[in-house]
Amino acid sequence: MKAWNSSVSIFSLLSNFISPNSPDQLPQQVRYGEMQGATYSLPPLPYAYNALEPHISAQIMELHHNKHHQTYITNLNAALKSRREAIQTSDIPTQVSLQPGIKFNAGGHINHSLFWQNLCSADSSDAKSSAAPKLVEKIGATWGDEAKFREAFKTALLGIQGSGWGWLVKIEGGKEDRLVIMTTKDQDPVVGKGEVPILGIDMWEHAYYLQYLNGKAAYVENIWNVINWKTAEERYLGGRADAFKVLKAST
Repeated sequence: MKAWNSSVSIFSLLSNFISPNSPDQLPQQVRYGEMQGATYSLPPLPYAYNALEPHISAQIMELHHNKHHQTYITNLNAALKSRREAIQTSDIPTQVSLQPGIKFNAGGHINHSLFWQNLCSADSSDAKSSAAPKLVEKIGATWGDEAKFREAFKTALLGIQGSGWGWLVKIEGGKEDRLVIMTTKDQDPVVGKGEVPILGIDMWEHAYYLQYLNGKAAYVENIWNVINWKTAEERYLGGRADAFKVLKAST
């Protein structure tokens, strides 16, 4: 399981979407100031709450989006406000104490923003793997075929102890990009250097328990019916900015 060791990546990632300019083109103090003054809002779902039924119920989707995701955003905005005040008063102990909360809630906002875009109605053409020809070709080259990939992903997801996420990630760099299956604990996001999240599956109980109870395996099996392969293909063919572009809309 991947460990996430610093809040720096969170701040860098979120601040990149506050200005339309490349962060490398802005003075460091300007980028930092913009990030410090940012607030985030709940991004709308690209479908109705009942669009994923019967595989994910409308009740789960409404609670998950409107309550759980909103709570991460509310807590993130509050923590960033407190951090701004602590910086203004040079209160270093308070700044340090706020880091775990910022990491957790910013991760929750990032992960869920990506997750909603990963899903679509089962009767949509985007829910067929044929909507992602290049990605499926790379999956075949990496795991043998789509079925073996899903089995490997299932094993990783069901191996998560407690709460966390499972991800298909593109690793950029080297002679050619490669695909890996990665798990992260709690709300730790995929924000490491060269890592592009292609699709993620939420393994927190609030994502499935009201419908599947303790049947995690059934949830993992059924969620493939509503995976948005078109979005996965776009992320695979793009870069980090393409994967995280949804964050710009929530700033």
